[in-house]
Amino acid sequence: MKIMRCLAGAACLLLAFSAKAQDVSFKDLARQLQYQQVKIAPDGRHLAAVAVIDDKPLLALVDLDTGKGATVHPREGEQVVDFWWANPDRVIYTVGMKVAGLDQPVATGELFAVNADGGGATTLFGYRAGVQSISSHIQHATTEYASATMIDTLRDDRHHVLVGINDWNTGAEGDFTQIYRMDVRDGTKHRVLTAPLRDAGFMTDHHGVVRFAYGADSNSKYRVFYRANDATPWTLLFSEDAQGIVWPLGFDEGDTRVLMSCSHPGVVDAVCPWDVATQKLQEPIWSSPSVAADGLETSLDGQQVVGVRSMPGMPAVSVLRPGTDAVKLISAFSQQFPGEFVDVVSSTDDGRKAVVLVSSDADPGTFYLWDAQTGKASVLLQRAAWVHPGRMAQMQPIELKARDGLPLHGYLTRPPGKEEAKHLPLVVFVHGGPFGIRDPWEYDPYVQMLATHGYAVLQVNYRGSGGFGYRFMRAGYRQWGGTMQDDVTDATRWAIGQGYADAGRVCIFGGSYGGYAALEGAVKEPDLYKCAIGYVGVYDLGLMYRRGDIPQSSYGLSYLHDALGDDPIVLASHSPVDQLDRLRAQTMLIVGGRDRRVPPVQGENLHKAMLERHIAHEWLYKPDEGHGFYSEANRVELFERIVDFLDRNIGQPVTVASH
Repeated sequence: MKIMRCLAGAACLLLAFSAKAQDVSFKDLARQLQYQQVKIAPDGRHLAAVAVIDDKPLLALVDLDTGKGATVHPREGEQVVDFWWANPDRVIYTVGMKVAGLDQPVATGELFAVNADGGGATTLFGYRAGVQSISSHIQHATTEYASATMIDTLRDDRHHVLVGINDWNTGAEGDFTQIYRMDVRDGTKHRVLTAPLRDAGFMTDHHGVVRFAYGADSNSKYRVFYRANDATPWTLLFSEDAQGIVWPLGFDEGDTRVLMSCSHPGVVDAVCPWDVATQKLQEPIWSSPSVAADGLETSLDGQQVVGVRSMPGMPAVSVLRPGTDAVKLISAFSQQFPGEFVDVVSSTDDGRKAVVLVSSDADPGTFYLWDAQTGKASVLLQRAAWVHPGRMAQMQPIELKARDGLPLHGYLTRPPGKEEAKHLPLVVFVHGGPFGIRDPWEYDPYVQMLATHGYAVLQVNYRGSGGFGYRFMRAGYRQWGGTMQDDVTDATRWAIGQGYADAGRVCIFGGSYGGYAALEGAVKEPDLYKCAIGYVGVYDLGLMYRRGDIPQSSYGLSYLHDALGDDPIVLASHSPVDQLDRLRAQTMLIVGGRDRRVPPVQGENLHKAMLERHIAHEWLYKPDEGHGFYSEANRVELFERIVDFLDRNIGQPVTVASH
């Protein structure tokens, strides 16, 4: 396969948006990716992308034959969140407001549509629908105070899509989602069915029929429901038990079987076919002793499952059907780009064209357009042209065992040019979540901010993290400050014991739950960490039951009960705000004033308690930021302040006095 430098017309137009390459700086690391999503039209004639122009994500549309393009600009203060090709000539998209660096944009719940040439724009659904659009004298959509989500684009129906709608007037408990068939021209719709549980997710077959509904009930226990067709009722198929939950991943060719995540003796996770006719699980066709399935790889026409994706260290695809088009395409790209991950992100209905993303831990990635007719792939655009992979640090997958023998996986990143160096200053970077979230092998501006400025970075997927099976995730329940924290401690001691880190120059840093773990680590292991950085973190576990968006529903309260525990004495004993007499590490607290997930009162109360005890610490508060800093200017300041704090506390080698 030959890689062309630039596809004539369209790709060059997109590349023209890219910034000129320059040296790595905090400003470069703080910039948003310029291209976040790229999807090709079902017939291959157009491309659509979420492109960041003038710091605002908007929708870019390009005619691949003529190179002509159009852009769709959301209203002031909003940005494009996601989009779908409803047919070869029509795109549906959603918008939202991004006020948090660690969360997804706050979606408005509306659906908008625009033609591939930029014309025919209208509001299909939402609280601002029903107002006559510029392009039409007739508007059929009506104002609705509800949120819509895309379920299926119905590839065999040019004029309709399936959407799920949740009414805003049902209160904090959520709604039993109503699924409608919606006309992509004017927003008119007809109800198809009702979900069997609140806030459910759905899976359709290859004909666009909703067959599965799944999610957590009011007791935060997962359920999977099934229906054979539109004429049959929902039946409960699987329920969560001590071994986990059988979970649908996707229909295989012909809709005669469904591939499901399933438990199996002696492995962390498995993928089992489920026979539609007999409704019985078959023996696994994939399993792993160490990692869970991340999803399925399909043929380029989307009809056949050809592989299973996972991430034991680096991302991997386990081939189920050798010789199929997607497998051959991934193999060809992998040979061209050894050491990088190849992801087919979009393809035409006939599988003759595909958009492929090639990325790595040091490379935000480049999109390519592959054409089966020519057998060639052309460069479309770079996600962050200003980032030079050769100047970035590389993530080394690691494995170790916790003190109780539980296998742990993570990454060690050393500064560029110091890949073999020992006794480095180390930052233990703890991911948020905590449950179901993991540290992946990918470009991370926070990791690069630390590593390119002289610090080794240790990341560990402690128990409770995602990607390592149901039992591994559940092992973290009620272990805030317990074995979850011990896993981080054990990984830190492992790095020191291996000689990677200087024992006197270790700092712990994290956001959200990671912010909690940073401060809890500092008070639980006062001799291990010289400094700690809490970023939009939780510091009073009992307060989680009273403040924030989680306890606003019975589901949220049930989740807190299961995952956090509710014994006030235990919660206080694992709350950093109640353990300040053990704090010896130099501390930095970072808080966003508009944080809805972890309200600023968490950081403010710890800040006040430290002032009352005359404990010196650094304080960075941004009143307009949310759960993580989003503004590029604020992120630059954040990076500068963090590295300056590290430089002053662990940046210089520790000298040992002679006796």
